[in-house]
Amino acid sequence: MNTTRITELRQAQGWTQERLANESGVGLRTVQRLEAGQDASLETLSLVADALQVPVRDLFASIEDDALSSRVDSLQQRTDEQQASRDRITNAWKWLYVGIGIVCTLLSFTFPHGLVLFLSYWVGGYVILTALRRIVLEPQLDARFPLSKETRSRRAKRRAAASAASQSGNDHVPAGSSVQ
Repeated sequence: MNTTRITELRQAQGWTQERLANESGVGLRTVQRLEAGQDASLETLSLVADALQVPVRDLFASIEDDALSSRVDSLQQRTDEQQASRDRITNAWKWLYVGIGIVCTLLSFTFPHGLVLFLSYWVGGYVILTALRRIVLEPQLDARFPLSKETRSRRAKRRAAASAASQSGNDHVPAGSSVQ
């Protein structure tokens, strides 16, 4: 029998079943079934693991079914490969922006009003690049690499987890104490 750790991981986050359902995008009844040890699809397990910020394998105390174990390993490998590919493409766009910026900066020294070119590129270019990334690039990357996450959403999840951890630490402040 495959023993799950979902209850333990959820409680370590200080979450209710409802919160885990909301964070993962699955139904409350699904969370209840998972915690009761019932089977679920790898997609559902992936959503729950992503919400809890752990690999799918960490949702289990033990996986005794060899078929499930190999499917979980395969899912993790595909997720890692897709994330690496997505990160390479995103970083290539960032380095392209920086490279063009360096050329524009060097050219700005040759023009009488080069400061305008310099500021136009670094400020305007950043705004345009950010808009293009969010409107064009990220949706294409989402479609091409469905198991990956954009950097912004990964950072937001890490910040939310850190914030929740610090708040749960502040919940135990003695009465009369102030939290700064």
